[in-house]
Order: sequence, then structure tokens, then C-alpha cells
Amino acid sequence: MKKEVNLIPTILCGGSGSRLWPVSREQHPKPFIKLDDGISFLSKAFIRAASLPNVSEVLTVTNRELIFKIEDEYRELNHSLEKPITTNFILEPFGRNTAAAIAAASLQVAEIHGEEAILLALTADHLISDQHAFSNAVVDACELALSGKIVTFGIQPTAPETGYGYIESNGHEVLRFVEKPNYHKAQDYVDSGNFLWNSGMFCFTAGAMLREMAEHSPKILELTKYCLQHARKVSGEGFSQIDIRPEDFEAVPADSIDYAVMEKTHNAAVVACDIGWSDIGDWGSLGNLTIADSNNNRIQGEAILHDSKNCIIKSEDRVVGAVGIENLIIIDTADALLVADKSRTQDVKHIYAQLKIQEHETYKYHRTVHRPWGMYTVLEQSEDFKIKRIEVKPGAKLSLQMHHHRCEHWVVISGIAKVIHEDKEFTLNRNESTYIPAEHKHRLENTGVEPLIIIEVQTGDYLGEDDIVRFDDTYGRS
Repeated sequence: MKKEVNLIPTILCGGSGSRLWPVSREQHPKPFIKLDDGISFLSKAFIRAASLPNVSEVLTVTNRELIFKIEDEYRELNHSLEKPITTNFILEPFGRNTAAAIAAASLQVAEIHGEEAILLALTADHLISDQHAFSNAVVDACELALSGKIVTFGIQPTAPETGYGYIESNGHEVLRFVEKPNYHKAQDYVDSGNFLWNSGMFCFTAGAMLREMAEHSPKILELTKYCLQHARKVSGEGFSQIDIRPEDFEAVPADSIDYAVMEKTHNAAVVACDIGWSDIGDWGSLGNLTIADSNNNRIQGEAILHDSKNCIIKSEDRVVGAVGIENLIIIDTADALLVADKSRTQDVKHIYAQLKIQEHETYKYHRTVHRPWGMYTVLEQSEDFKIKRIEVKPGAKLSLQMHHHRCEHWVVISGIAKVIHEDKEFTLNRNESTYIPAEHKHRLENTGVEPLIIIEVQTGDYLGEDDIVRFDDTYGRS
């Protein structure tokens, strides 16, 4: 940096990723999708932020249901760093778009570090391939931010993209923001040389953003401040969490930072940059990250093709066979299959929307579901039984709970299980089992140093995940 500043990268991690269904789900949105190199969008965003000079902490604003998956990723990444990064979180009970998220981050940073601290607001689901160019752009943005500007990053356009917003600019001056145009307008913008793609990344001092929000979106700012004042706060060595109450956050208006501030402020500035940026918003753009074969097919997983071309195929567990097809997208997961025309990638969101209306589990969960204590995978299910593989982290425990409709049979595969069943407490070792009838209080705990793996067989007339009554919970869900 030309001048040392107090820079707080702030990662906004949320969204549904409806256009990337069935890999993306409500509880496994786009930031958690792993690319060909095995690294997720979120991990790449964290590495990008942690690699900037003089960064010692990263603030993440996310949904409270995602925190445990994020912590797992950050923990693994931190182990690979010479100096671990402090990870702080603001947890939203549900989405209220980017204005509330940035308001909360600005209020928190101002309280802890002062109004001159700089926030670098980054999305968790974009790609940037040129870290050096990105770092240089951040240096320029910080200098503008210290002069009181709200800075956005404008990407040099390479094509008349209709899926991006545009910024008309003159040097660092923002002349206007333009919504996603049609193709002909987009071509005019690119030809003029005066327009940039709007990346959705911002840089500003906490004080500057709070002043702009007080002027242009005072209701969002005041209600968000109330949320933080009454939130549950937890902190420890190298981390902190602010958990916003649903009853408070419900009153906060949902709006984007573009509408709430950027299109109204007279203090906007832009840094034009060429950083290898891309917003991977659908299966066409994501599929194009995979190297094509001689027939322009892009394949992840195992697929056998005959007389087929221009297809994108992704398979997690099974072999896909394709004969005589063209211009198709085939995405196969353990519990859902997508087949779409390559020209209709934006319409995948309609499938997601219908599944959500029907309350079908495949819009929300994968068969493997992460929980604060570990994870479970549904191996098989029907109307009256469900079989799960449950993995409990060392030292973790499930809530003390009860089910009205289902009974559970547990078999220990590996590790040592501490079980509470009504007023009894006992230990199960490998190949030992127990039975938990409906209406019985119970708890499962891993007191060992290795993961505890059990097979659970549920039986009953209702096997939904909402058939649970929690009496005590380490993670605040009771």
C-alpha cells in the first residue's frame, strides 16, 4: 500500500444461487460450490482478502444457518497461513439484501476501529484471477476512500454482456449507473469506451458510508443499528459473532446498496480495473471454466459421449452416457438431475422457484447436510423409513431433543458415542447400538478426538426434519 491504512475486508456471503441448481441449494448456495481445483468460491474470496497487505482480520456477513460451514472452511484455510486471520461474523436470520449487510458491517467496524477504518466489501461468489492487479486496484480505491468517496470497482468490458449493470465514467468520476441493458444498448456502451461493468465490490471508510446512509437510507441505518444493539454477541480468541434476532431484523427494509446509496450519492467514485473478474451466474459461465474436449464438450465427473457436441455435463456420483445430443446442460447430483438447453441457462431459476413453492427438500438441502456439530447424509428413504450416516465432530454434541413421530436406531461405525436417553447415560463403542423410541428425550455426543460416525435408521409415520423439540442446545437453537 502507498499509505498504511486500517483495511477490513468484508465478505458478503449469501444468496440462493437459484440459477446453479441442483448443485446450489438454499442451505448450500453458490459460494460453497467447489471449482475444478477443489476450492470453493468462498475460500477463494477469503484467500483474496487475506492476501492483501496489512490485513489482520476478515469480517463476514452471512445467514446464521451457514456460519458453521463457513467456519469449517476458514479454519482449514487459516491453518495454511503463516499468521492466522481473525474471523469476525455478523449473522443475519434471513436476507435483507446488501444495504442492510453493509450498514451492519459499517456500524460494527466504526464501533471497534473508528470511522476512519476502511471496509472493502467483497462478494463471496465472484472470481478474480489476477491478484496483483486486484491489490493495485485496492490501493487506488483506498486513497479515494480516505478522501471521503464511496468507491466502486468498474471492470473493463470485453463483450456486450446483458447480465451485468454498467457504470458510465470519466476517470474516477461516476456519471451514472445503468441497469442491465439489452444487447444493442450493451454494444453501444462497449463501443463508446466510457462504460464499465459494475462489479458489485465497494471500498469506503465506515464513517463515509454511515453518513451517506443517514442521508439517503436513514430507516435502514437506524433499524440496523437497533438490531446490532440487541443482538447476541459472542467472542473468543481470533473470532467474534454478532447474532441478530429475527424479530428485530424483520423490520429492516430489503434494498440493495446500489439503490439505497450508490445511485443517490454525490460522493461516488470508480476505479477502472482489469483483474480477471467474472460473475459466474449460470451453468453456461460455470461450465466454461472447464477445459473443452475436441467437440467442445465440457465435462466434470465421468461421462461417456458418442456423437455429441457443445454440451456441459457434470456428474458427482454416476456415469452419464450421452448419444447424439447438442447444446445441452446435464447436471447430475445424488438426488436431482437438471437437463437444460444451453440457451436457456437463466431459466433454471424457475425450476428452483417451483420446488420452493412445493416445499420440496431439493430446493433447500443436499443429501449431505451440514450442522454445527458435524453433518449427516441421507443414504436411503421412503414414506416410513430413512437411513442416515451421521458424523459428529470431536468434542461436539447434538441438542437434548425429542421427536413426536419417529423412533431412531443407532449403530456406531467408528469412534465412541456418549448417549443420554431419558435419565440414563452410557457409552457406545464400535459395532454397538441402541434404540430411541418416539417421545423420549435423548442426546448424542462425541467425547473422543476422532470423528464419531453412526448409522441412524428412522422409522415412523412422519420423518420430516422439523419433527424435533430441543430442550437444551450448545448452539442456541433451543
